[in-house]
Amino acid sequence: MSEPVTPVEVRAPEGARRLEIDWSDGVTTAYRHAILRGFCPCAHCQGHHGPVAWVEGADELNLELASIEEVGTYALQFGWGDGHATGIYTFRFLRALAEIGESESAFVRGRSFMR
Repeated sequence: MSEPVTPVEVRAPEGARRLEIDWSDGVTTAYRHAILRGFCPCAHCQGHHGPVAWVEGADELNLELASIEEVGTYALQFGWGDGHATGIYTFRFLRALAEIGESESAFVRGRSFMR
């Protein structure tokens, strides 16, 4: 069985609107903060079941990334400038989200991802 792919380095410079992750398999992914916030997987934003879908109005929210915390060995939790910090982004979810990581918000509405 192969080892799970995990972040080696996470970069989110203060004041930037983009986060980058270097992964253990050598891949680097990039995400606009609006995409991360728009697909927040928390129960408040998504409900308690189903795939993660775009949160309408997310691009109007505070997109300042105030904190990044590791959750066990499987996820990251982002804290936003307005205090929202309940979304747990599994590494698997982040890799799937990388497919649209730097897209404009208008192009991703209607997309969904498994948690």
